[in-house]
Amino acid sequence: QVSAALKEGRVTPTELCQRCLSLIKSTKFLNAYITVAEETALKQAEESEKRYRRGQPLGVLDGIPVAVKDNFNTAGIETTCASNMLKGYISPYNATVVQKLLDQGAVLLGKTNLDEFAMGSGSTDGVFGPVRNPWSYSRQYKEKSVPKSDSKAEESNWVITGGSSGGSAAAVSSFTCFAALGSDTGGSTRNPAAHCGVVGLKPTYGLISRHGLIPLVNSMDVPGILTRCVDDAAVVLGSLAGHDPKDSTTIQDNFKPFELPNLSDVSKLSIGIPKEYHAPGLSSEILALWSKAADLFKNAGAKVIEVSLPHTCYSIVCYHVLCTAEVASNMARFDGLEYGHRSDMNKSTESMYAATRREGFNDVVRGRILSGNYFLLKQNYENYFIKAQKVRRLIANDFVKVFRSGVDILLTPTTLSDAVPYMEFIKEDNRTRSAQDDILTQAANMAGLPAINVPTALSERGLPVGLQFIGRSFQEKQLLTVAKWFENQVKFPMIQLEVKRHDHDAFQHQKSASFS
Repeated sequence: QVSAALKEGRVTPTELCQRCLSLIKSTKFLNAYITVAEETALKQAEESEKRYRRGQPLGVLDGIPVAVKDNFNTAGIETTCASNMLKGYISPYNATVVQKLLDQGAVLLGKTNLDEFAMGSGSTDGVFGPVRNPWSYSRQYKEKSVPKSDSKAEESNWVITGGSSGGSAAAVSSFTCFAALGSDTGGSTRNPAAHCGVVGLKPTYGLISRHGLIPLVNSMDVPGILTRCVDDAAVVLGSLAGHDPKDSTTIQDNFKPFELPNLSDVSKLSIGIPKEYHAPGLSSEILALWSKAADLFKNAGAKVIEVSLPHTCYSIVCYHVLCTAEVASNMARFDGLEYGHRSDMNKSTESMYAATRREGFNDVVRGRILSGNYFLLKQNYENYFIKAQKVRRLIANDFVKVFRSGVDILLTPTTLSDAVPYMEFIKEDNRTRSAQDDILTQAANMAGLPAINVPTALSERGLPVGLQFIGRSFQEKQLLTVAKWFENQVKFPMIQLEVKRHDHDAFQHQKSASFS
């Protein structure tokens, strides 16, 4: 919609950029952004405007404001990973995905907040503080959950965004940008998408380049896409996917961008409902919604069958071993020598290393490094790392078998419940929370499969709830087509964001991408 408005001259890229920047300022309390690149963004918008005047826009993304999670390298803009270790670090190059967005004329507004080094499921553990879910300030939530005229309750009742790409999800949800990049290692794009009522796509491993994404778990990391509708996710995917000579894990074939058809007949579809996803802790509300969604497909003529992915229950334990092992290896580069924080301790090289890492990393990161190095010790390697790799293969094979049996798409919940209040979330430690919150999303990363969160309904508390679709490897077109059909059926409501500015001038923002 907004791309059409730009082409028709109803709005200029500069006006659009300025609107987004002023919204970022008025929603600053959400803490969605770590860095706002106002000057750069306005320059990029100006360049875009010149192209539109000449009638030569670079594509659908030309002039569209986007945001990027702060673990993607951006030349000239600080990249911190929400950690003291990288405070002040400016990369000499752009991540491939960032470069591709810029090559398409997108306007980069800034870098979004996250859990430190993307380790977490709440976007609460970064050095810049927690991200607040825009729905905490929506009319829908206030009417159901916040006692009237109790501003103290409102202040303590705000809910988390999920994580670790919570800043990107909050940025899209609060209208400050039209699309954002996240990363997804165990659900870090889909989880916050579900909690913030936006679309979150984790593409097939190898479809999008990881070059310039600061790694967490190389064998599972995938750049994720957050947008307000499925069609937008397909557009962004079309710009980012394809081979990258700088990332040997990307596909060799050329990727052809696609437009999503409007599916009218789902009778040829076979939808699998994995029984293992009826996991402990799944709220009755989400269970009911999941059943309702299955019925929706059934009533429309699709074949809906219960399937089994028997090794799902081992995936979290398996993930913990593999994740921490790769983290231990990846974090070794932060030693205070080449870049990032360096301690003043100068007794010896070893003491400088130790002090740098103690000062630079938080407890969560240090804890994962410690676990990972334990699993990789010579006497533990076979019992932990190798065994976990074998279990990972079994998990991936479960999916292969189900898809070979004729199932096209799997339908599952994305999260166990709607977003919890921050004060409740921090009662448990990061590891416990991550183990609970990743349980429904993380097997798709183990198997390298594409998966998408589609916002489905509002909970009794007036907060978004999403469902997840998991597709076959490299079958993004089929996955997104089904997701779009579902999105059209459920008609998820628009957030009615009520933001009191700090000068107490209340304003409401209820517009979607259309401009009056």
